[in-house]
Amino acid sequence: MTLAFWLSLAVIVYTYAGYPLAIIGLARLRKKKKRQYRWWQRGIRPVSLVMAVHNGESKIEAQLDYLLQLEREVIGEIFVVSDGSTDATNAILRGMEASRCDDRLQLILLDEQVGKASALNHGIAAATAEILLFVDLRPRIREGSVNLLIENFADRRVGCAAGELRLKTLGHDGTAKVVSGLYWRYEQAIRKAESTYDSPVGVYGGFYAVRRAAVSFLPEGCILDDMFQPLSVIRQGYRSVLDRHAVVTDVWPAKAKGEFARKVRTLAGNFQLVTQCPWVLTPQNRVLFQLISHKLLRLVVPYCFVLLLVTSAMLGRAGHRGMLIVTALQLAGWLLALLSLRWTLPLVGRIATPAGAMLMLNAAAVVGLYRFLFTRRPLWKSLWVPTPTPMKKTRLA
Repeated sequence: MTLAFWLSLAVIVYTYAGYPLAIIGLARLRKKKKRQYRWWQRGIRPVSLVMAVHNGESKIEAQLDYLLQLEREVIGEIFVVSDGSTDATNAILRGMEASRCDDRLQLILLDEQVGKASALNHGIAAATAEILLFVDLRPRIREGSVNLLIENFADRRVGCAAGELRLKTLGHDGTAKVVSGLYWRYEQAIRKAESTYDSPVGVYGGFYAVRRAAVSFLPEGCILDDMFQPLSVIRQGYRSVLDRHAVVTDVWPAKAKGEFARKVRTLAGNFQLVTQCPWVLTPQNRVLFQLISHKLLRLVVPYCFVLLLVTSAMLGRAGHRGMLIVTALQLAGWLLALLSLRWTLPLVGRIATPAGAMLMLNAAAVVGLYRFLFTRRPLWKSLWVPTPTPMKKTRLA
């Protein structure tokens, strides 16, 4: 019982603190590389932009107009794959194709919804440029960031490059604000350290680029293209990198309920990735240590928290009085976390709200496993929901 207590505590501490400190320390031992600069010939537009969309009538025109004006000197093709849209998306796209008079715009209109992975595969098959840039419907890319991102490919060892995501939190409730703020800064610090040391195990899927020679077709139904592509690139001997100068802005769900659904989807995608691509758990994966420490142990941590509580309570009943205090502190912490998901707590809010976010993220891992194991229809279809965001318009950072 004592061994189980200390082992569960060790896994929790290592996952949330030990590994981040270790990878940051390892990154600092590596010499920082000088930025690469333009490598493509003048007059050649080296980028094929690929965007998949399903029922995006409210955002597609504004986003596509923005992309059509964005760094025309490097973006030679813009493929928009409408994934079985049933709203006005296709009509808007056809109207834009006729009115914008830009031969870079190419539409792929699928009759039935096949999922983002298969939709992106259509774009990958059609693209001809040396670099494929994957963009989502919602985020905005800062002017100049495409140039900055593809400069990384001057290093022939780089097969994948991603920008730095900055999240808006205006109008978010306490838990969602912590996830998009404190938690995302924590996550970004880990990814940047992994990038400096070797390669991050995942990137932000709304703005990343892959060398066409290294790009892979996605497995059918794959949820996490932003993990599959970087890991596939690494498997081929390339590096994946993050560029903090190439900035993109986005908004994640403004309410805890929406954020919970988003995390269930991504965490279920982790389980799916391991089963679809078992090579990620073999020496073929150069960043196996990072994958286990950064991603997979987080799927185990919820059960370690339960084991920690149960073993401390049992040890307390067996006569270890200190364990009764440990148990009481755990119960009080989880109670505050639970209450913070529903109410704004005075005095202890600054502690309770992050604890509530941790509770939500760990609960999402448990639900994600359940959904992965017991969902009968295609997983992507069961878990896909549009991201609810604040209605108020905000200026870009």
